[in-house]
Amino acid sequence: MSTKSSLHTAEDLSSEQKNITVNGISLPVFIALAIFIMAAAMSGILPNNMVGALAVLIILGNLFNMIGSHIPIVKTYLGGGVVFCIFASSALATFGILPSGVADNCTDFMNNAGFLDLYISALITGSILGMNRQLLIKSAVRFLPVTFLSMACASLMAGFIGQITGYGFSEAILYIAMPMMSGGMGAGVIPLSGIYATATGGDAAIIVSRMIPASTLGNVLAIIFAALIAKLGEKKPQWSGRGQLMSIPEENNAAALENKPDYLVMGSGLLFSLSFFTLGALISKIIPTVHAYAFMIIIIVVCKATGIIPLKYEQAAVQWSQFVMKNLTTALLAGIGVALLDLKVLANALTPVYILLCAVIILTVSICAGIGGKLVGFYPVESSITAGLCANSMGGTGNIAVLSAANRMKLIPFAQMATRLGGAVILIISSFLIRLLG
Repeated sequence: MSTKSSLHTAEDLSSEQKNITVNGISLPVFIALAIFIMAAAMSGILPNNMVGALAVLIILGNLFNMIGSHIPIVKTYLGGGVVFCIFASSALATFGILPSGVADNCTDFMNNAGFLDLYISALITGSILGMNRQLLIKSAVRFLPVTFLSMACASLMAGFIGQITGYGFSEAILYIAMPMMSGGMGAGVIPLSGIYATATGGDAAIIVSRMIPASTLGNVLAIIFAALIAKLGEKKPQWSGRGQLMSIPEENNAAALENKPDYLVMGSGLLFSLSFFTLGALISKIIPTVHAYAFMIIIIVVCKATGIIPLKYEQAAVQWSQFVMKNLTTALLAGIGVALLDLKVLANALTPVYILLCAVIILTVSICAGIGGKLVGFYPVESSITAGLCANSMGGTGNIAVLSAANRMKLIPFAQMATRLGGAVILIISSFLIRLLG
């Protein structure tokens, strides 16, 4: 009997292993592909273009996401596969395990080839055009006030904690809170350092080096808090909209249910998302202080609210965004780790007071956004994540990581509003604060 039992157990385990899939690929096949791609990367024969970069990022992203999703403490309290994917990929690049040529190619693919823009434009277009029009109109006018008030409270709290810990009231606000809320690196920390350098006569490069750890650590904490808040929403279901920012009356949405996947339709969605991004980028050339994503959001919101886009094109945008989200999210997360997170820089900033200040900012902004959202009719969980935590992320990549950790990817339009429009306001306010407090 024991022999038969052990045979059954072995057969069951073998059957379970065969049924494991990674992004739709059986585990043995995925492992074989991973060995082949990584061997090509290590030997230097991997194409030094978007093909090579995307192959490596897809392998790393899916592999680390799968591993992180099965590590007990990580999957429950530390953001699961999302955080593990980012940090494990970053470790490969930071400590030279991933060849420098491959890491540079992935970084170029992320930052210069436009992979991030392709991904985010797809999600913004599909998410907004796929939203209920009534929900969009009601929530848009309430969202930004909640975001701005939460950011103001978090900044003041940072100053208060900075004062009592000896770090300094103005230092905590100017060099920790403002960089965390400025909207990332290219659209936030870099122009913010220029504003400070002009006002103080200091070296912009030195100022940037002081700001980068705040932006990075703040984003990491935002990802972890997002996962914890999502868990809280599971325990307190009355606080959660399960991905919806606010409740709306039930209505017949049969047309959306009939949106069956179609390859040509996806191509139409791709073209629409690229066109909206291009239009936003053109307007950003005229008004460079505001990021192209912000203008893109405004344009699509107006199109959705006025109903000028036919339903079939809205459905096309939704299909394309779903394809991108389901197939490329883990690759993007791996790209964040390789291209944007340097573990050595992060480690240098990890003093107890510095960590405390960043944590206080994240905690305050999430609580205030949750309470403020509740007062205007939002679900506290979704409001806390979007109006609060996403206002402290490193731009579009940070938003993806935060929303992925919370399993709230459909809220990307609101996350981008908090990051881009909130970041623009931070730059304006900082130009006055540096002269007042600097």
